[in-house]
Amino acid sequence: MIPEPVLGQYVPGDSPLHRLDPRTKVVLLAAYSLVLFLVRQWAAYGVLAGFVLGAAVLARLPLAGVLGGMRPMLWLVGLTLVLNLVAVPGDPLLTLGPLVATQQGLELGLRLAVRLLLLVTAAALLTLTTSPIALTDGLEALLRPLGRRVPAHELAMMMTIALRFIPTLAEEAERIMKAQMARGAQFHRGGPLRRLRALVPLLVPLFVGAFRRADELALAMEARGYRGGAGRTRYRELRVGRRDAAAVLLTALVLGVALRWGR
Repeated sequence: MIPEPVLGQYVPGDSPLHRLDPRTKVVLLAAYSLVLFLVRQWAAYGVLAGFVLGAAVLARLPLAGVLGGMRPMLWLVGLTLVLNLVAVPGDPLLTLGPLVATQQGLELGLRLAVRLLLLVTAAALLTLTTSPIALTDGLEALLRPLGRRVPAHELAMMMTIALRFIPTLAEEAERIMKAQMARGAQFHRGGPLRRLRALVPLLVPLFVGAFRRADELALAMEARGYRGGAGRTRYRELRVGRRDAAAVLLTALVLGVALRWGR
């Protein structure tokens, strides 16, 4: 088990959450996300946060590792909070030159920040407990009823590959950053504009490496005879069992409580 799992990285295990059908987990994540953006009260956010933490414990994942994997999202959370703080009109709390921080902006920014953290954590639990192959099969099965005009297999494959390469790109970005820091680059000094300019030498090789990996993956899939989902068979068929029904009932109960407390 890895110390700090990140979004898109699968952690093998035999927990109840690992054994759930991938279709069940995707549907429950969609329902959780919908309720998360419907509720407005802090009590409901507490219920949803407790539900996610309980799911992490049930999945036998280290809480410190799961929460540590959210660190790359902190800059986006901070940016969301700051933008709402100075952009939403209302009762002034603090004045910094032409910028006025308002009480309504602070409250809205905190709500959006909490929603974002809870959403990313729930999505991380899906990828941490579901293998890429199972996730692809689950997404394809959910998209198949949309009809022949929707390329269900191709869409599921693209989404799964995108999630699969998130930890790979994160590791490559860290490796490039360490290599450039060893050559005198400074990424954590100066103001915000200076830090953004310092990221340009990091982004260029990162994008080049991403395109190279995509080309190598396409060649490997073509060499192995990949021709899409037409006529494709599976060694293991997806089946919904009793544990999936229990998970749906438990999630419906928690989401119902959150909706009742969140309006």
